[in-house]
Amino acid sequence: MSDPAAVLADLRAESEEVDELVRELTDEQWALPTPAPRWTVAHQIAHLAWTDAAALLAATDPEGFAAETEKALAAPDRFVDDGADEGAAQPPAVLLARWREGRERLHRVLAEAPPGTRFPWYGPAMSAGSLATARLMETWAHGQDVADALGVVRQPTARLRHVAWIGLRARDYAYFVRGLTPPAEPFRVELTAPSGELWTYGPEDAAQKITGPALDFCLLVTQRAHRDDTALTAVGADAEEWLGIAQAFAGPAGDGRAPKGAA
Repeated sequence: MSDPAAVLADLRAESEEVDELVRELTDEQWALPTPAPRWTVAHQIAHLAWTDAAALLAATDPEGFAAETEKALAAPDRFVDDGADEGAAQPPAVLLARWREGRERLHRVLAEAPPGTRFPWYGPAMSAGSLATARLMETWAHGQDVADALGVVRQPTARLRHVAWIGLRARDYAYFVRGLTPPAEPFRVELTAPSGELWTYGPEDAAQKITGPALDFCLLVTQRAHRDDTALTAVGADAEEWLGIAQAFAGPAGDGRAPKGAA
């Protein structure tokens, strides 16, 4: 949706915001539980470091990345958790340095990629801009887990447009990963940005329509909020169904968050 340089600049800004959340934490705070079952703050940062390393491998060593993909397919229920466990076992200073170094190396590689280059990933191959968008989405989502663990309320920014975009692009994937057939027709989506601007996607006359705050939409498609805890409105049965299964990330269907106040 944007040129790679603009997405990479926003990815850097998003990473710095999350970095600021954790850079002064005590060892005890690194061990705080986050909303993700069994994952601490350290697990969240370890996962970001791990996926940055995977993206760097995809961009520099496709054969090596193919081998990693085979490992993922062999242990789909453990592959991600094992990577997070390994990183979370490191001293916080070591883990933080590893994440900083890895994300900077990835930034340089993606910034230098020739136009038209496509990199393998856990799904369709991606351009440099698309891979950077995916990294921004994950950084924002796992940063939200860290913020929730620390009791910090983050101010939403215009960078949410990247998260919203990848959530929209992944609409059909959310159906496929559940063995469902996605709707044939496009949806209309109208999201109110943090600035008050209206972000619009899809044909104006679409029968299926979703409206509401961009922040709520991004929390939903990254499965950081339950549908009932958002101010999103769906018109049409297909639009309502999608909001119940939406996911912006690759991999198996996620369980999502329970509604606030649920036992």
